[in-house]
Amino acid sequence: MTALGILHPGHSADDDYPRIEQLLGSDIRLDLVRADLADADDDPERLAKAIEQTRLAGAEAIVWACGEDGFAGGWEAAQEQVRGLATTAGMPASATHFAFVHAAREIGVRRVAVASAYTREAVEFLTAGGLEVVGSTPSGKDPFALARAADSPDAEAVLLTDPALHTVADLPGLERELGKPVLTAPQVTVWEALRLTDRRVNAPGLGALFTREPIVQA
Repeated sequence: MTALGILHPGHSADDDYPRIEQLLGSDIRLDLVRADLADADDDPERLAKAIEQTRLAGAEAIVWACGEDGFAGGWEAAQEQVRGLATTAGMPASATHFAFVHAAREIGVRRVAVASAYTREAVEFLTAGGLEVVGSTPSGKDPFALARAADSPDAEAVLLTDPALHTVADLPGLERELGKPVLTAPQVTVWEALRLTDRRVNAPGLGALFTREPIVQA
């Protein structure tokens, strides 16, 4: 059994995570703990308890399922946050905004389109991660409308970065309609946790990201 810790700041679309766990169809457990790394300075005790709860549950890696405002602090500040989380938790750690970059690299794409409420910050963050944003749109409530609005003929993949958006059930349909990979917040968050534990799971219901062999980076 591989246990993965997810620091989840709220309740929006959190039911996508049990759906992902079912679709993985293997010995993988997702443990959601209510906490927000962004509140570390305001409520350090609560965060420490959440991290300890994750550790006691046997998690092998922990990922902060951050909101879109996670892009706003910039690449270097986000790296510092994740390093602090890893040190406190005593296990590999990451965050959703890094997961988008790593997932894009995994499927071998560089040119992406993005739908985000923090459009400018998301573009800057993804660019710092080596991606080229060739299309964008503000966030909204309909995954299909968002994906179509953000998409560009030059985009090799479309990123839907809002963690409050239900997307897991729509992944196969989104990719069929656009004819390209679609990366969404809960999907990449879980994939990132698996990556940190060196697990690769073939789960076509979770989109192209979960059907590709890992690409060795130069």
